[in-house]
Amino acid sequence: MGEKNDQRPGLEKAQRDIVMLGIATAAILLFVGIGGTVMPQVVRHLISGNVAPPDTALTNALLLNIALIIFGWRRYSDLRQEIEQRREAEEKANRLSQLDSLTGCFNRRSAIEKLMGAIASLGQPNDYAGFVMIDLDGFKEINDSNGHQAGDTVLLAVADRLKRLAPEGASVARLGGDEFAVILPIVGQDLTPVEEWVKTLVAEVAKPIEVEIGAIEVTISAGVAVQALPKPTDSLEGAARKLMHRADLAMYQSKKEGRNRYCWFDPAMEVEARLRREMESAIRKGLENGEFSPHYEQQIDLETGKLVGFEMLARWNSPEMGTVSPEIFIPVAESCGLIGPLSQSLIASALRDAQSWDPSLTLSVNISSMQLRDPWFPQKLLKLLLSSDFPAARLDVEISESCLHENLTAVQTMIVSLKNIGVRVSLDDFGTGFASLAQLRTLPFDRVKIDRSFVGELRRVAEAASDGTGADDQQEHIVNTLVSLGRGLQIPVTAEGIEDTSILDTLRTMGEMKGQGYLYGKPEDAAAVLKRLTELDMLAERAAPINDDEQRRSA
Repeated sequence: MGEKNDQRPGLEKAQRDIVMLGIATAAILLFVGIGGTVMPQVVRHLISGNVAPPDTALTNALLLNIALIIFGWRRYSDLRQEIEQRREAEEKANRLSQLDSLTGCFNRRSAIEKLMGAIASLGQPNDYAGFVMIDLDGFKEINDSNGHQAGDTVLLAVADRLKRLAPEGASVARLGGDEFAVILPIVGQDLTPVEEWVKTLVAEVAKPIEVEIGAIEVTISAGVAVQALPKPTDSLEGAARKLMHRADLAMYQSKKEGRNRYCWFDPAMEVEARLRREMESAIRKGLENGEFSPHYEQQIDLETGKLVGFEMLARWNSPEMGTVSPEIFIPVAESCGLIGPLSQSLIASALRDAQSWDPSLTLSVNISSMQLRDPWFPQKLLKLLLSSDFPAARLDVEISESCLHENLTAVQTMIVSLKNIGVRVSLDDFGTGFASLAQLRTLPFDRVKIDRSFVGELRRVAEAASDGTGADDQQEHIVNTLVSLGRGLQIPVTAEGIEDTSILDTLRTMGEMKGQGYLYGKPEDAAAVLKRLTELDMLAERAAPINDDEQRRSA
């Protein structure tokens, strides 16, 4: 209705113009008819003076006809000018509808049309239409840290570089946000020039970009896919969208491989994407059906050999897929936004299970980097603690060291918020290379956990020492250094990955610490833990009061 009302004034005006044109045409015809009678009479009257002047009514009619002709002509000229202005405005609006307002690149709709045109113009079976999907790495952090104005400057600079580097006949588009694309015409089967061009593109875009606050370095992840001449029965739009999807899969693969690079599409990526979609669906169904459960790995005081706590680990037993490894389903849950509900469900179950444990036992839980971006996570965790009546001081939240590299400010804010509700916070995977000494001094961690990749190598060092091969004991030095660093910062240490007594013996020589690993048994479900604690006489109803030294040691 609104569109019809907007068009009605113009329609009525056009109708009036048509009527006016008809009136002007009739006036011309009348002028010819009346003028043929009146004008000779006027001429004879002016020449001889004896001839009577023309009839007054006819003269007035002639003058009226002349006025109508003049008015009609002027209106016709105005109408022509108005039509020309409207045509130019429509062409401008059409151009603007095809372009991105910020960068001047083609927009997503135009990119699809350009790609359809490139596919349609393929003349030989050996020719290709290429599509390069480009995504800026870490653009959100650039916006958050430097402001949206700096973000716009980066987008403009990247767009200019893409336009400058684009081959002849290529089209550059901004698909939205920090996503760009290049449509490439490719002649012949040799794709080496395309490979070299994309390699140059990745390197050139990575050069620093000057903004008001200084230079910003931004990298890109690119995915490349090509399309040969489709079958006559195939839809051009369908072929274009399929090509875009394949380039998108290749781009995400380049992000998985470390960013600042490019990947070619491989059919295996579509298989992986299909399996991932099936996995996402199964995770959603599993959450609804309660298929996920917490398992618990023992944490031991290495000096006394006493059980001091458990780390909760996620386990999934799917009726369709069987037992699924956390290394498989957790990344999928993170990518599809289900890690938050999954983690909260597992933590809630673990808190209920831990209610029956001895009050000296602690519970450690890992949180995802995605949860660190949720400003409401501390409040959600506090709600779980209150609903389960579990003491916050017995809960230890573990944050992976890699999270410090992603957004240190967000991690610092999260740690303070978590400690404000009373829980302890540990740095997981300590030693993998992201945390600096300054960060450890600034961030108020209650504990650091040495990564199992270092601890596990201690067995090889012990074996080499026992057989006299004299193998390099670099790994032992690394672990000793990490332990000493924790001691120097007055932060307690936990060693992960203790798998045999040789590792345990080596760690005991390095000072007081907690440890966990398969030497003490594999992770167990709640029922097995309850049985173990019953045998150890460490259930809540049988627990004896603990003194301050025991509480300090368990922490």
